[in-house]
Amino acid sequence: MMKNHAPYALITGASSGIGEQLAVQLAEQGYQLILVARRVDRLQALKAAISAKHSIDIVVYPCDLLDINARALFLEETRKWDIKLVINNAGFGQVGLFDTLDLAKETQMIQLNIEALHVMTRWFAERMDDGVILNVASMAGFIPTPLMAAYAATKAYVINYSRAANYELIKAKRRLRILILCPGPVDTEFAQVAGAKHALKSISSAYCARVAIKGIARRKTVIIPGFKMKMVHLFAKIVPTRWILAVSYRLQKLK
Repeated sequence: MMKNHAPYALITGASSGIGEQLAVQLAEQGYQLILVARRVDRLQALKAAISAKHSIDIVVYPCDLLDINARALFLEETRKWDIKLVINNAGFGQVGLFDTLDLAKETQMIQLNIEALHVMTRWFAERMDDGVILNVASMAGFIPTPLMAAYAATKAYVINYSRAANYELIKAKRRLRILILCPGPVDTEFAQVAGAKHALKSISSAYCARVAIKGIARRKTVIIPGFKMKMVHLFAKIVPTRWILAVSYRLQKLK
């Protein structure tokens, strides 16, 4: 039951890492929360920790977004809440030679990183008059990334789809915005799931969340946490692709 009239923020992949920190920090700003992930025990623990500090409504909704039927049921359930911020954070990656990775897992990655995010974005864009949809991409989405070829390609989809859709909203004079968070290495479970370690120094998930929330407040289309990653983004714009491939390959090899 809603405890006050504050809007809701819906966060997928909320059980750890960036999603968890976004939940903590948005609660501090007075948002009510809808926390979505597969691991219900972690969601319940997060709810308890936040509820001990803030008097807000927190909805825990365990859902495997790869399950089409479960996802559809969940989306129907969201009609009951006044959602003004949607954060599509759920996703994972794989590191390795493109023709040796587990194909079934790779297919799941594509379905989660692209299809599920696309469906969620469409659903809420059709129903939100105002607010923000934040799609979590990656710096890898700006460049072809050997040894993370498919993952980087999924994030390129997120970036380009989100930017184009947001431009359409602007031209249609709608108040809704679709923004993109593009972090570099972040100290989360990502590397463990991907079967790798970070080749570059990572930022904390708390810092990444702070930058994301500031970007949301400014309605900044592309949010890149950290000065070094901003320089990498600039580097990727001006350097020939063959050089980028070589540098990227060396960095990924260190993983």
